[in-house]
Parts: sequence; C-alpha cells; structure tokens
Amino acid sequence: MVDINWDEDGVPVSVKFDDPYFSLADGWAETRHVFINGNDLPARWSRGEIPKIAELGFGTGLNFFATVLAYRAAGGTLPLSYTSFEQYPVSRDQGLKALAPWVDLAELAEHFLEGFPPEPGWHTVEQGNVTLTLAIGDANEMVADYSGVADAWYLDGFSPAKNPELWNEALLDKVAKKTKKSGTFATYTAAGFVRRTLEAAGFQVERVPGYGRKRHMTRGILQSTI
Repeated sequence: MVDINWDEDGVPVSVKFDDPYFSLADGWAETRHVFINGNDLPARWSRGEIPKIAELGFGTGLNFFATVLAYRAAGGTLPLSYTSFEQYPVSRDQGLKALAPWVDLAELAEHFLEGFPPEPGWHTVEQGNVTLTLAIGDANEMVADYSGVADAWYLDGFSPAKNPELWNEALLDKVAKKTKKSGTFATYTAAGFVRRTLEAAGFQVERVPGYGRKRHMTRGILQSTI
C-alpha cells in the first residue's frame, strides 16, 4: 500500500512525491479540461471515432472513471479501450476514499478497484463495453511491451520536478512510437523541457490555457516518429 496524506479537504497527497493526485480545486473538472477536452475526445466520439486511450500514471483512477462516464454520456456504445501504466498502485480503500466526493463514480470504482493493489504485471478488468488494462510496474520498461498503439495519451505522472522518471526523453520517445499517426496527447504540465522533448519525439506541441490556478497546459498531435 502506498503512503498517502489527506489534506483538510480530503484530497490525497503522495508521500513519496509530495504532490497531490489531482487538483486541489476540483479533480474531476481538471480531468475534463486537461485530458478529455485536451485530447478533443467529445468531438472525436461525436464523429464516431473511438480513440484507444493510454495513460502514464493511473493514480486513484479518476481520469479513467471520468472518461468512462463522459463516453457513456456522449452515447458511446462501441468498445472503449483504456491502458494505464502505474508503478505504485493505491489500495482499494485508498482509491474509494479519494473518489468518494464524486458519487457518480461509486459503482465503477467498486468494480474496477476490486482486488487493488494488483501485483506487478499486466491486468485486464472489464465491464460492459469498457476494458481497462493495467500495466503495474516501471513505465520506462513496460511501455515498450504495450501491444497496442494509442490514439490518445494522458500524460499524468506527478510533477516533472518531483517525478522526473515519467518525463524523460527515452520514455516519451516510446510514447510517440506507441501513438498512431495523428494521435494526440495532453498533459497538465507546461514545463519547457517536457514540451521540447515531445517535439523532438515527433509531436506538434502547443501550450494552451490550463485548469484552475495553472495558467498553461500542453497538448499535441503526432506528426512523425523519430
């Protein structure tokens, strides 16, 4: 079980990385703004596209659960595939506590967090038309073994300053190689070295307004791979 502190508003904060798992203001709203809208998923869904999503940093699962609800609200009925890489999975109780403010997530969380924390390796959990694949271990090693090619990436490791292992050049190169041509990414960080590394990996990168107190975030589309 990972070590978590809980702030006065019940927001989980990683002891290892000294960083909150999601926005102190509103984690769900942040997920919608940064990852769902940042990857233009509602518009892609409305065109009948069903992007295959991959993520660095499952955390409490908030991004995944919010994405499933958004997809279902958009009328999505075709299979939705979501793969997430996580080295330090939370326990079931920690996850449920973190997600408790969003009652609409309760049923999903109870199902998909059953058996948490999972052992290292690859795990698949399904419900209806949704398939969650969890890669538990070091993403620097496991992304290369990802059998899919993502249409959209959520880059959601802890702060690059506190968790540089999820933002290094070699890993982001692997992310690009596991992205379809014209596939996208979105991330809350606007750190200059992250933008430059993603550009070098083949993405056309843009800095756009962030969520809440974050002035900027970053998103991009794959032009070519190195």
